[in-house]
Amino acid sequence: MAISRNQLVKELEPGLNALFGLEYKQYENQSADIYATESSDRAFEEEVMLSGFAQAQVKPEGSGVVYDNAQETFTARYTNETIALAFAITEEAIEDNLYDRLASRYTKALARSMAQTKQVKSVNPLNNGMPGGTFNSGDGVTLFNTAHPTIAGTVSNTLATAADLNETSLEQALIDIAAMTDERGLKIAAKGMKMIIPSALQFTAERLMSSAGRVGTADNDINAIKSMGMIPQGYSVNNYVTDTDAFYIITDVPNGMKHFQRTPLSTKMEGDFDTGNVRYKARERYVFGVSDYRGIFASPGA
Repeated sequence: MAISRNQLVKELEPGLNALFGLEYKQYENQSADIYATESSDRAFEEEVMLSGFAQAQVKPEGSGVVYDNAQETFTARYTNETIALAFAITEEAIEDNLYDRLASRYTKALARSMAQTKQVKSVNPLNNGMPGGTFNSGDGVTLFNTAHPTIAGTVSNTLATAADLNETSLEQALIDIAAMTDERGLKIAAKGMKMIIPSALQFTAERLMSSAGRVGTADNDINAIKSMGMIPQGYSVNNYVTDTDAFYIITDVPNGMKHFQRTPLSTKMEGDFDTGNVRYKARERYVFGVSDYRGIFASPGA
């Protein structure tokens, strides 16, 4: 359906002083704080988790050495989605517009819609990855889970007891990250790098991360999280996270949260011969997901 003169009555009247509603500021590309971006040249991308070997064993004198097997454990698949939006303007509306700005004005609105859609889709793994959610990692369980299956047992990337963001829960999350193991049960040297929070927790996060002393106590204790530099990249607010008491920690584990860009944002314009309408379209292909769930840790809040 094309935008016609009936929908632009006031814009066609002389004496119009201002139009408003499309000038709002936008949040920056907040997904960049969560994902590593890579290019894609196919319909989907797959990344495979490999297991190494278990701990070495004592070989009794005269006995044969024990052989172990390496193998693939699970596959993370990223299927690129096509995101598009369009609008059309009637030939008469273009002819009669006194300000000759319809195209540029609504093209900017189109870009704004595409940008916000991308930010909303980028937090889908976070918003729907908690136990009981709909977003699974490649191993078949929810992204944040206390029982990610491995050859050697299970691995957790969420608190055993869900808790709100405070000094105790943040310290426990960092302890749990440091205790992570690989597919064969060997310890990995993981640590938290950046915390992602909804806007409702920004004041709590600032006090926890910036105070020289412990928060909310009369003791003369240092803030261990700050003094030890436990989260070196600080925190970032993501305004598209829907759970107001959840918090997330991006770790330094490689191949964690990933964004594949198949086709960058492009716009096209064409006229229709029969109607004279001018059509504008924006289109982009991408996908957000996760390869190694150890790349992120979270708590849904109490």
